[in-house]
Amino acid sequence: MIFILLCSIDTQMRSLSQCVAYPPEAQMDGTQETYPDCVALSATAEVPVSVYGARAAAAVELLRANLPIPNGWAFAADTVRKFGRGEFPESWPVSTALKNGVMVSLRVSPINRDWGGPETLLNIGMNAARHKDLIDTLGQEAADAFYLRFVQGFAINVARLDAEDFDAILDRSKTDAGTDSATALAHSLAYYESEMDMPFPQDPEDQLRQALRSMANAWNGASGRILRAARGAPADAGLGLLVQEMVLGIGKGEFGSGIAQFVSPTTGTVNLSGRYLGQSQGRDAMDTTKTAQYLAQDKRGPSLEEACPESFMLLQRYGAQVREIYRDEMQVEFTVEDGQVWLLDATPAERNVRAAIAIAVNLVELGLISRDQALARVAPRNLSEVLHAQIDPKAAPKQLAMGIGASPGAASGKIVFSSPAAVAAQARGEASILVRVETSPDDIRGMHSANAILTERGGINSHAAVVARTLGLPCVVSAEDISVDKRSKTITLPDGQTLKEGTVITLDGSTGQIFWGAAGLVEPKFDGPFRQFLAWADEVREMGVRCNADTPQDVRMALAFGSDGIGLVRTEHMFYDPGRLTVMRELIFADKAEDRIDALNLLLPMQRGDFQEIFALMNGAQVCIRLLDPPLHEFLPTTRAQQKALADAMGIPSSKVSARIEELSEFNPMLGMRGVRLGITVPEIYDMQARAIFEAALEFTNATGRSITPEIMVPLVSANHEVELVKSRIDAIASAVQSERGVALDYKLGVMVETPRAALRARDIARSCEFMSFGTNDLTQMTYGLSRDDAGRFMREYVNLNVFPEDPFRSLDVDGVGELLLMAAERGRADKPDLLLGLCGEHGGDPESVKFCAEAGFDYVSCSPFSTPIARLAAAQAQLLKNVAKK
Repeated sequence: MIFILLCSIDTQMRSLSQCVAYPPEAQMDGTQETYPDCVALSATAEVPVSVYGARAAAAVELLRANLPIPNGWAFAADTVRKFGRGEFPESWPVSTALKNGVMVSLRVSPINRDWGGPETLLNIGMNAARHKDLIDTLGQEAADAFYLRFVQGFAINVARLDAEDFDAILDRSKTDAGTDSATALAHSLAYYESEMDMPFPQDPEDQLRQALRSMANAWNGASGRILRAARGAPADAGLGLLVQEMVLGIGKGEFGSGIAQFVSPTTGTVNLSGRYLGQSQGRDAMDTTKTAQYLAQDKRGPSLEEACPESFMLLQRYGAQVREIYRDEMQVEFTVEDGQVWLLDATPAERNVRAAIAIAVNLVELGLISRDQALARVAPRNLSEVLHAQIDPKAAPKQLAMGIGASPGAASGKIVFSSPAAVAAQARGEASILVRVETSPDDIRGMHSANAILTERGGINSHAAVVARTLGLPCVVSAEDISVDKRSKTITLPDGQTLKEGTVITLDGSTGQIFWGAAGLVEPKFDGPFRQFLAWADEVREMGVRCNADTPQDVRMALAFGSDGIGLVRTEHMFYDPGRLTVMRELIFADKAEDRIDALNLLLPMQRGDFQEIFALMNGAQVCIRLLDPPLHEFLPTTRAQQKALADAMGIPSSKVSARIEELSEFNPMLGMRGVRLGITVPEIYDMQARAIFEAALEFTNATGRSITPEIMVPLVSANHEVELVKSRIDAIASAVQSERGVALDYKLGVMVETPRAALRARDIARSCEFMSFGTNDLTQMTYGLSRDDAGRFMREYVNLNVFPEDPFRSLDVDGVGELLLMAAERGRADKPDLLLGLCGEHGGDPESVKFCAEAGFDYVSCSPFSTPIARLAAAQAQLLKNVAKK
């Protein structure tokens, strides 16, 4: 039998719960008029998902494997719409069963199970006459309880009476021995009649019609549409319904119901789990107020295996068959009737992302799915759950505030309000959360020492967010519900409460939530299946995935996550170390050229040492180094106390420090004297960096006997002549180093496309460079006219109002910024087809942005180290899409 995976390549980004194998007809697009309004379930029935829904299709698939499934009938979505209008056929197949005294269940069958729907209704057809029959077979008490369950279920879910009123009836009917079902039944029937002005319906067909109409109307009602929309369903989503003969699960002998799962939901390893409850129906076993049994023998309590080993063996056998049918690990709902096991439904087994990966790898090893299908089963974005610590699902911490999740993962620690405090906490072995109004380069040391970062302001690509993602730290920004006072070292909450330094909180950088106290965490684990899964992704993808890494420590992290190379070394981060920062400030305050040269000569060996270590770690893999980008004022102190300390350290008047800071200040520094503009006006800085790069490259060659070709990237260009000016000086430095060392060296010069003009003039600029890397953080900022640091204040509301479909700093704006990228790529390669194209903005770790780059023919993306596995999988899935398109 041929099966087609619903998680096919074109829809592979959907959640794992949709990845179920169905027969070919499940994907047919034929008009619904081709199919009958109602079809009896059988091994030969044609029940496409698009017409009758996922549950109906699953039942037929199980029947085709000769598994025990109760008789049933599937109703098409168009027919269900008619039910909502009160339009029913004069005769239908289910009538015969109802007239013969068979009770039935009514279950929803949406096209996508994740869309939910009204609750299942059991025991339709139960009435006074059937009640009398059950008294003879089950006994008075069981028969009363049986009828009571149906009366209350029908009244609440079909007649829409208040559930609390029936709870009150049950409370009044309680005795020392439990609920007096006879009394509760009598009161429930009387209450129904008083509220509805008619007796409880006794005609089974009338009961079914009312139930069908109620479910149809509930699905199409305002509440139903809102719930579906929240789950990603289209507004006009149809609903199939499934009617099945009841397997009671109640009787003399081994009767009951349960849920079985055959793998661990947290690790994906083989592990039978679930619950079984004797003398029960539906999902009663999952009610934690009831004392259910285990499935397999367990020292903690009784089990189905002990009570009825034959049923247990059947359940295991059926579970293995279901795995073969769906080519997936499944969870089954079952009922035991006098020892016989009946399957009611099969759904994808519950699993977290780690388990999903392990299951996919195991299914490949079993030969049930291909590697490509395995790769399509996990959404790349969900890998964050494996890469970072997460709040334990069993924990229930109390939320105190909300911000924007800017760097995934969770962490707990004591609040600190300064970098020195974070460093001191680390020295004491204490976890800390660095809290700032917003961070600056001065906070780098503290960010390295803290376990997480929280800022009152900032956006998804603010300084705090970018650095946190590079370091792999959880980060929440734009937490505007709080007020940070660094002087009093307090956080004020909306209700007036204050948190002092040392208070323990927990951050969830994935959701933006901030909690009281230390919540339980689940630590990441990179086990064999995870590594195997990503190795398969690497075999498939053609686009490179590099890392943004600013220090040797970052490079080590990049290598650990399987980076192909380094796509962005932000050299300014090398200067923020206190020892180097002093020298950098001496350079800034130098009045004479010789003084600047002296300062640069001190910085040269520091830079060269960093580059030597990076080249050695990468062992010949490509490294792209961006020359100094930020404006010089970022290296200067911001407070009066810091300015005085600098003046004392340098032996100069405080007035000179203040004057120099004033001289360098700009109204809009991000659009001022930075990047290539700084390199042209203060060329000695780029000269020093170029020399450090070339000398480090030659040191690598001397040590290994292998030559390397470093990539040098000029930031913030807007015109070709800017590139020509920088290139001429770098070429001169290269010639000088070659002459001094007597060894030939090679390098590639490229530009960082961050301005709209650079994208528009890409054909002209490409004449002077060998690669272009798109810095989409700034490019998005300039294209939109948005501040990436301040947009967080209103971006959530903009997205909620559908002004933007997504935060453009989180996922690439393919319509606007994306058009600039496509235009630049086309123009840049017009005269230079071999022009290397990359993306090194934070979008490099966003799956949809990676997909866009792959489709655009980019050579690589570069992202933070912790985003590398996400980008690797996204690139593989993008390649699978391209492969499908070629066929």
